[in-house]
Amino acid sequence: MGALTLSNVTKSFGATEVIKGVDLEVQDGEFCVFVGPSGCGKSTLLRMIAGLEDVTAGDVSIDGARVNLTPPARREIAMVFQSYALYPHLTVRDNMGLALKQAGTPKAEIAQAVDRAAGFLSLEPLLTRRPSELSGGQRQRVAIGRAVVRRPKLFLFDEPLSNLDAALRVNTRIEIARLHRELKATMIYVTHDQVEAMTLADRIVVLNAGRVAQVGAPMELYNDPANTFVAGFIGSPQMNFLKGGALGLAAETLGIRPEHLEISRETGDIAGTISHVEHLGGETNVYVHTEPHGLLTVRLFGEHNFVVAEPVYLSPDPTRRFLFDKDGLRMR
Repeated sequence: MGALTLSNVTKSFGATEVIKGVDLEVQDGEFCVFVGPSGCGKSTLLRMIAGLEDVTAGDVSIDGARVNLTPPARREIAMVFQSYALYPHLTVRDNMGLALKQAGTPKAEIAQAVDRAAGFLSLEPLLTRRPSELSGGQRQRVAIGRAVVRRPKLFLFDEPLSNLDAALRVNTRIEIARLHRELKATMIYVTHDQVEAMTLADRIVVLNAGRVAQVGAPMELYNDPANTFVAGFIGSPQMNFLKGGALGLAAETLGIRPEHLEISRETGDIAGTISHVEHLGGETNVYVHTEPHGLLTVRLFGEHNFVVAEPVYLSPDPTRRFLFDKDGLRMR
C-alpha cells in the first residue's frame, strides 16, 4: 500500500509562503507527476512528503496515517535525487544493498533483493563495478535500483533525469515506466519537463507559485486546460495566445495549439510574415510574426518549404480553439 493524502499543506520560510494550501490524493499504485516552472514549489512539496522539510500547516498522510512528525527513515519511502549520491568506494551491489545492510537485514535477503532489482533494471553485468566505471545513465539506474531494494510504500523522484543527455533521458524514462508497470508501486515524480510529465504520468499535478493550477490525466490537461497557465505549460511547442478583441471575440484571449493553426500563402484570417523555420525531419515548425498577436507558431507534419520573410496567412481551427477571460480562466 502507498496511498498519499495532502490536506491543506503549507510551507513558509520565514515570512515567505512557498506552498500555499495544497490538497491532493494519490492512489495506491498511481504514477503522479508534479510539474511546473522553476520556483513553483514542486521539489519543496516532495521534500515535505519525504520528511526532509517540516510542514508549516496541514497534514501529510501515508495510508491514512498522519506522518507530519514521523522521521524520514520511518515513513517507508525511497527517494531518487537528481544527483546519483552513490558511494564511490562501494560496488554497484554494495551501493544497492547498503540501506538493507544498515537495517540489519540478513545477507541472503539482501542478495536476493539486489538480484531482483538488478534484473528489473538490467544491471546484472554491472554489479561488481564501482560508480567511476559507469556511465551517467548506468549510475542513475543504480540509484533507482537502490530505492527498489527497499520495497518502500512510496517512490519519490526529484528530477532524476536532469543530468542525462537527450538519448539517455528517453531510455531511462522508458525504464522508469516499465519499472512502475512491473512493481505496481506508488510513484511521485518531480520534473520541470512537461514531456516527461506527459509520457510518464497517470495523473499530472501542475503547480504555479506554490498552488495547484490543475490536476488531471495527461491528455485531459492537454485537451481541457482550466486556465492560460496550464494551457501554455502543457504542450510543446506551447499553445499560441491571440488577442480576442482583435478577432471580434468577447473573450480576452483565444488559445490555439500550433498543430491546429492552418497556414496558407493565399488567404486566411491573420496576415503575417515568417520569422523562422525549424526543419525537424518528421515535422516542421514555422514561426510567424503577426499584428497585433505577435509571434505565432505553426506545427506541420512532414517537410515543408516555407522560407524566412515570406508573407503568409494563418487561420485557427474553430473546432479546436480555447477561450479565456481577463483572469486567464477557461470560458465554457
